[in-house]
Amino acid sequence: MNRNTLTGALALAAMGLSACGGHGEHMVNSKICFDFKTSNTTQTGASSLAVTDAASPVDDCLRRWAYSLAGARDHADVVADATVAACGAALGRWNQAALGQPGQGEAVSLTTGQPTNALAEHNAFAHGRALLYVVQARAGRCAPPPTTNGVPTGT
Repeated sequence: MNRNTLTGALALAAMGLSACGGHGEHMVNSKICFDFKTSNTTQTGASSLAVTDAASPVDDCLRRWAYSLAGARDHADVVADATVAACGAALGRWNQAALGQPGQGEAVSLTTGQPTNALAEHNAFAHGRALLYVVQARAGRCAPPPTTNGVPTGT
């Protein structure tokens, strides 16, 4: 095999391998992305937000941080854990509100059938949503929300 043939064969092999890496770029589903521009949800002031669902501020925080952190190269579950940590204050407020409700003792989870309580269910909700939003943002190559001083606006 002469040098030009070998060079040509290597070039074709390299192009073939690079095509494999580009395949993922065609598998984008941007229709699953959340549009932060049209979102009316905000967490800047609890008094200015009429929340009928106590989970809404936590969910909004999780989505904003998950979309912001989704570009990290870590595994999705690691990014989801970081997302929950970033929303610790919102989750804490939700947990605090739950402690004041009657009948918040141990119960049976409707999902797993295992003994649980409101705080454990809130934590499971936060971790599940964070993971969903990280994967959603990555799958759709979704744009993160606007930021102010490195923090997603609205958190």
